[in-house]
Amino acid sequence: MDFTMTFYLRHYWKDERLSFPSTTNRSMTFDHRLIKKIWVPDIFFVHSKRSFIHDTTMENIMLRVHPDGNVLFSLRITVSAMCFMDFGRFPLDTQNCSLELESYAYNEEDLMLYWKHGNKSLNTDEHISLSQFFVEEFSASSGFAFYSSTGWYNRLFINFVLRRHIFFFMLQTYFPAVLMVMLSWVSFWIDRRAVPARVSLGITTVLTMSTIVSGVSASMPQVSYVKAVDVYLWVSSLFVFLSVIEYAAVNYLTTVEEQHRFEKTGKVSGMYNIDAVQAMAFDGCYQDSETDVDQTSFSLHSEEDSVPGRCTGSPSADSSHTKRRKSLGGDVGKAILENNHVIDTYARILFPIVYIIFNLFYWGIYV
Repeated sequence: MDFTMTFYLRHYWKDERLSFPSTTNRSMTFDHRLIKKIWVPDIFFVHSKRSFIHDTTMENIMLRVHPDGNVLFSLRITVSAMCFMDFGRFPLDTQNCSLELESYAYNEEDLMLYWKHGNKSLNTDEHISLSQFFVEEFSASSGFAFYSSTGWYNRLFINFVLRRHIFFFMLQTYFPAVLMVMLSWVSFWIDRRAVPARVSLGITTVLTMSTIVSGVSASMPQVSYVKAVDVYLWVSSLFVFLSVIEYAAVNYLTTVEEQHRFEKTGKVSGMYNIDAVQAMAFDGCYQDSETDVDQTSFSLHSEEDSVPGRCTGSPSADSSHTKRRKSLGGDVGKAILENNHVIDTYARILFPIVYIIFNLFYWGIYV
């Protein structure tokens, strides 16, 4: 909540005591050594934290006196001053700051401050470039300040508008968050019986989003209210978290469904109606060329009964297994689609639509 500005502060006034006769009407220029011997305005910077006059190689002070007593007093100063910023729209925010100048000892009855050329008194470099902001506007204004113990004082303002660069935050914050949300949707397309795959994917995306939120919070202004980037990150984290909860619901409903079917038929309902999918889930070489297995359910067998149905590593078994994979390879995708839970089917459509709607509202409100 502060800014640092380096500028040339030029005072103009007329002091007839400093007038002198001159046939050429040329002014006289002095350095800082004469300042302590004459009167100069006692300007200070309101809300300043640090300030100093540059002194390399000598103090950057110039005094020019004209024959009629007109004086130009110029200093090169660097000032760090407070700026009361509102980060509610960070990093899509625009900040209005001002540097305020005022006489410390002389009130309006003793000294009047005004801009010599009005708003045109402020000249800036046309190519000012900041790492985080666009400088959109510079303007000069004036006003009054009242102090109960000393009265009214003239006050001058250097106003400027700063608009924050968004591209850095797009690369470092928004784009990674969108990728993590989209990555969490991949689990909706994984078979519901692939528990390790879906759980590990969900936990990984949740932890990654937590890392992104922590990293961004460490580099952001420490304020006690919600910022725009907080809204986006926490909503994105909610989507990632809900994708994990979605699979928890799918897994629970699948288990309940199997229990009901087992109670009715005495068989465990198979989630795969193609044997090749079962083979892929185990060791990649499952075959049952001599065993008739029901495509909608399979009976509970002991380990000894299932051994003859597995490949033995013989050339004939390898050949049979290869033919089996070729004949059923095209149906694997169909089997996975048919065995997905209805919640997964709805989630594939609902999650992206809701997230897109959220993005439309978010960017429409804050941009």
